[in-house]
Amino acid sequence: MIQLKWLPRGIVLGLLIFAIFGPLANLALWAFAEQWYYPHKLPLTYGFRFWHQVFKPRGDAIESLYTSVTIALFTVAACLAIALPAGYALARLRLPFRAVIMLAFLLPQAFPSLAVYINIARLFYGMGMNGTITGVVLVHTVHGLVFAVWITTAAFAAIDRDLELAARSVGASALRAFMNVTLPLAAPGIMASAVFVFLESLDEFTGTFFVGVPDVITLPLLMFTASIAGNYQIAAITALILLVPSIAFMLFVERFLKADVMAKVGA
Repeated sequence: MIQLKWLPRGIVLGLLIFAIFGPLANLALWAFAEQWYYPHKLPLTYGFRFWHQVFKPRGDAIESLYTSVTIALFTVAACLAIALPAGYALARLRLPFRAVIMLAFLLPQAFPSLAVYINIARLFYGMGMNGTITGVVLVHTVHGLVFAVWITTAAFAAIDRDLELAARSVGASALRAFMNVTLPLAAPGIMASAVFVFLESLDEFTGTFFVGVPDVITLPLLMFTASIAGNYQIAAITALILLVPSIAFMLFVERFLKADVMAKVGA
């Protein structure tokens, strides 16, 4: 009876594990499969032939990865340049309509992205910004600000104001108190927001497709092109490359972004 009692939980846990790791296992199989076709359940041959094709000196993957990382870094810089003063003001100052301002940063996520990006592409085309790194960075920044501003605001709100006041009481200027006290304490949250923005930019596809193609090709675009062409091995390898930063991100957030910080987001 005791064993039967745990049977439903075991089934649910097994289904959950399958739902999470099943697609990843299939991805790994395709990444190393050299021959795999219906009706065979598993690949006929395994190897690294497609890995060499992806990472060859003249392959598009390395260039696309470089483009993706470059765009993501510029996006992080642009988001933090806005999020740091905005987050500090939203956390420290008694701003009118603070809740409305916070919700305004969620608006890019509230509308269907396809319709938004089509209109942005038309606008950028008239301005000569289609197919440019700058245009793609601007699109990524709009979405990245959601993470940057909300998490940065939470990071500043989680810091005790008395620490800043204590620094001011011993003669430190407002800027010095911010640089020497507030900013170091908020650094883990700010770094976490930067990682969120970096990964959002690294994985972004729709905006990059409408604004960047054909001159700006990132890794997600390369993966999409490979999938459409039936090159599932190339697409799987590209997906695994994109998976590495995501795993690093989860480990980083678990280490630095604590629950008490996130609890301050809506405060």
